[in-house]
Amino acid sequence: MSASPLFIVLASPEHEKVQLAGMIASVAAVSERPTQLFVSMAAVAIFQKGLSAGERYKGGAFSGLMLEKGAPDAMELFAQGKMLGELSIVACSMALDIQGWTLDDLVEDLFDEAGGLTKFLSDAEAGELIVL
Repeated sequence: MSASPLFIVLASPEHEKVQLAGMIASVAAVSERPTQLFVSMAAVAIFQKGLSAGERYKGGAFSGLMLEKGAPDAMELFAQGKMLGELSIVACSMALDIQGWTLDDLVEDLFDEAGGLTKFLSDAEAGELIVL
């Protein structure tokens, strides 16, 4: 029996939530669970190309600890999930429009496409949904 697909909405730019999304998405994908991440709202901005970890991540005390202790970067976790499993990442087309961006403005080789929430939610009916 194959695992039901996992769908994750990432709308928060908080480091802790982005890190958790990276951990969940990569572990699920590597565990042979089809996974789709929909990046929307303020979360899109943290995927801007060329940002350092210090510029990219904002959060609470745990964020500082993750940076200090060298926790794996969430961008690396997403890339590993894509490389080793079935992980697709979609940038919210509305959030891109509001920023005045295209996929070319985001971290390279991470996003599969820009898309809308309606299609994502329609696809998500086939599996489980997590919102961060």
